[in-house]
Amino acid sequence: MKSDKRILTKSPYQNLLNKISQRYIEGQTHAVLSVNESIINTNWNIGKYIVEYEQGGKQKAQYGTKLLENLSKDLILRHGRGFSRSNLNYMRLFYLLFPICETLSHKLSWSHYCELVKIDDEIERSFYYQQNLLENWGVRELRRQKDSALFLRLASAKNKNKVLTLSKKGQIIETPEDLIKDVYVFEFLKIPEPYIISEKELETRLIDNLQDFLLELGKGFTFVGRQYRIILNNNVYRVDLVFYHRILRCFVLIDLKINEVKHGDIGQMNMYMGYFDKEENAEGDNPPIGIILSKEKDELLVEYATYGMNSQLFVSKYQLYLPNKEELRQLLNNQLTDLNINKIEKRKKLLNKKVNGKKRNTSRHAAKNPTNP
Repeated sequence: MKSDKRILTKSPYQNLLNKISQRYIEGQTHAVLSVNESIINTNWNIGKYIVEYEQGGKQKAQYGTKLLENLSKDLILRHGRGFSRSNLNYMRLFYLLFPICETLSHKLSWSHYCELVKIDDEIERSFYYQQNLLENWGVRELRRQKDSALFLRLASAKNKNKVLTLSKKGQIIETPEDLIKDVYVFEFLKIPEPYIISEKELETRLIDNLQDFLLELGKGFTFVGRQYRIILNNNVYRVDLVFYHRILRCFVLIDLKINEVKHGDIGQMNMYMGYFDKEENAEGDNPPIGIILSKEKDELLVEYATYGMNSQLFVSKYQLYLPNKEELRQLLNNQLTDLNINKIEKRKKLLNKKVNGKKRNTSRHAAKNPTNP
């Protein structure tokens, strides 16, 4: 027994144990990835066979319901589960919407792709694909972000070029503005309607659902504390929620307001930000970001109250229920349409200027060189 104990305490044995454990874990991970890659490639090819061979490659062919029904019955008889009519339809859509197999990411599972092919809009689908890769969402998280209309909420505050960039690259965090949403959705709190809730209860529920709250806030947030204590001139103040953002390397302070935000709330947050910048920041930290989340927001009051203040102080709204996707989609379409109209008007004005300029030059030339009768 003594010799066994001596062996167990020796570092070479521990190294051996660690190496075996690490290799086993790597092998398991590789096996899972290999299986996932095989499933994705297989399902893509099945979709290809359905589209190109059975339908002659016509995307909108009138194949009817019988093809998938018959395939489903016969394949289940041969191979068992996994060939339901709906799953075969997902495979077909998978090939149509992701036609280049080599570009598919095997970081996503087949369940992820099933959620993505349900999205009709190509730009919106591309965003969720790219953002899933950036934030490594599980299927549940992907569904939640779709249901909460994350893309539409982010895109509604951007111009056309930024919307296209958002679609192609996902939400890249480079500046404080990149973190902020106009509206945050807290449907995961499951607060019944109509509701009466205090700021303390709202804060408690957010902390109790911290994983979902972090998902809504976005990538890079690390929770620091709640009711963070600040002492100034023998007075005690408390910041509702404090986070640290790993990408921007700064504190993010959040204050919750169950009613409309007032100018005093904005001044108080500015004071908190000043305190953290001077007293809490360590070497290498960037200036803090302040976010006031309120049920109501008066845009004009916020504009005047923040005049000349720190540009990293933001006021956003929150809602407790899922947004109306169609209203957001219409808002985005109207915004992009207005941008296109403005561009056309600018081009017309520029063209008119050029035409009028040419006319003036022609008139001047004629005046200088009159034609003899």
